[in-house]
Amino acid sequence: MHIAVYVPLLLSLVAPLGARPLAERCEPRLATWLLTASALVLGTASTISLGLLAVTGLIRVPRLAALGHWSAATAQHDDPAALSVALLAGLLLGGSVLMAVRMLWRRTRSLASAAWDAACMPARDGLVVLPDDAPDAFALPGLPGRVVVSTGMLRTLNETEHDILLAHERAHLAAHHYAFVTLAQFGAAANPFLRPFATAVSYTIERWADESAAAQAGDRRRVARTVGKAALAARRTPAPARAAGSALGILGRRGPLSSAGPVPRRVAALLAPPLRRHPALTAATASVLAATALATAEATHDLHLLLHTVGAW
Repeated sequence: MHIAVYVPLLLSLVAPLGARPLAERCEPRLATWLLTASALVLGTASTISLGLLAVTGLIRVPRLAALGHWSAATAQHDDPAALSVALLAGLLLGGSVLMAVRMLWRRTRSLASAAWDAACMPARDGLVVLPDDAPDAFALPGLPGRVVVSTGMLRTLNETEHDILLAHERAHLAAHHYAFVTLAQFGAAANPFLRPFATAVSYTIERWADESAAAQAGDRRRVARTVGKAALAARRTPAPARAAGSALGILGRRGPLSSAGPVPRRVAALLAPPLRRHPALTAATASVLAATALATAEATHDLHLLLHTVGAW
């Protein structure tokens, strides 16, 4: 436990450095799965590690140790972590759990609201057209989900581009992209150092939907042109009109064209040859997650043995 308990914490500091390379170099669907798994596994494991360290501090307190029939004196002798480290871990654990629960509660409310809105919207083939001059389009998850497009966006695009836009938004619903974003953000809420994974997932789900639209259209350049055209038109849309979709992570985050944000990167990716699965990055990610899981299991087992030892005195 002297080493294993710290491995997930260390990896959660180093692993996020690979989030953007993974998002840029790996096929979008696989990248989304790997990034989401990384955020969730590392977030969960680092929280467990904080909990294990906090417990080592609790069993040093005589009154608390007495509740579990443990020997505080033996715990002080055999404890793998200093009391100051255990206290700090307890504080961080409290903040981590609080932020994770808060995020999960807010996301649950957003999803429930979206499902209710989708159920109340009359649609034809899952498509809802809003009488709004502001160009806008988003996917609204529900049972069933809806693709919502404003009349302003329909006027901005031609008929072929309409089909590409609808294919993109329907791909979000078909692949349940909001769930990937939710899980990645849940991991990042538990451990803020993992936010690069959540940001990368918000990008890769858009790339995933772009590639799905390109596969249906059979013309990557046309899809790239449609993405750019729709994004430029949507930049004029007031933020409140897009809040519902943005809250669920089913809309791309717009950024200045000069900063090489998500939209320019998406367009550039569509103009380049399709990405393939990257065995080296996949293997590296799998190795990190395996090491995290094994270290967490080892630390948990060692704490169990420690509690058994201090309870035997």
